[in-house]
Amino acid sequence: MIQLIAIDLDGTLLHEDKTLSTGNIEALHRAHEAGYDIVICTGRPLAGVRPIFEEIGLPDGNYYMIINNGCTTLSIKNWEIIGKEELSLEDMHRLHVLTKDTDVQLTLFDMDHYLVVAPEASELVTMDAGIVNSKPTLVSEEDLPNLVPIFQAMYVGDPSAIDDFQDQNEAALEADFNTVRSQDILFEILPKGASKASALQALSQTLGYRRDQVMALGDANNDLEMLRFAGYSIAMGNGNAAVKEIADFITLTNDEDGVAHAIHKLIETEKGE
Repeated sequence: MIQLIAIDLDGTLLHEDKTLSTGNIEALHRAHEAGYDIVICTGRPLAGVRPIFEEIGLPDGNYYMIINNGCTTLSIKNWEIIGKEELSLEDMHRLHVLTKDTDVQLTLFDMDHYLVVAPEASELVTMDAGIVNSKPTLVSEEDLPNLVPIFQAMYVGDPSAIDDFQDQNEAALEADFNTVRSQDILFEILPKGASKASALQALSQTLGYRRDQVMALGDANNDLEMLRFAGYSIAMGNGNAAVKEIADFITLTNDEDGVAHAIHKLIETEKGE
């Protein structure tokens, strides 16, 4: 029996226009009423998640949120950090050096800010920050000692620039970090061992749930490890080929309320409702 439902946001719970549908909201309430625990698992920082959770409007209770691609786990009751992975100052300096003579910018995430290590934010950085309800905060390399803790880094650039950057640097970076190409304009750098899967596993253990009691839904490369961990994995109909290949079930697309479809199917199967 499933006890915990882990749900990605972009490309999964959210429609392509980044809105939250009435159908998905109603399905989450139905899941809560049926006794399932719900955890949002996203690459977004807190500023890009908290308004969505508040819009869902679940009744008071013990809820959890995994953000920054698994680097930070929060208890929503007090918005308290209960698990975290951090990048060191040495890590940040190393990551920034790699951007010199390239067309990509390094962005960093603490709990409240979308930081960009540059004299001016690119249009792509500004656009990406806007998607998660933020504005870029400009910082210099000299500012880095004052920024800790930093949970996650991300290189942002045109797809071709990120392709070149990834080709040149991924092999070396993978030795010391977790890396993921989450979107064509984003190449993310996480502390070694940090992922949605590692955070979901730790949270499951805290709640006393086994892997086979966890269901996860996702659509993209940064969901792969989470889907492999979950006892029951669901790919979105709009998910990429790698996600669909490992999934136990493929639901409808995000614009077709695929999350709601999967939740209703789960409740009907397990609860007979």
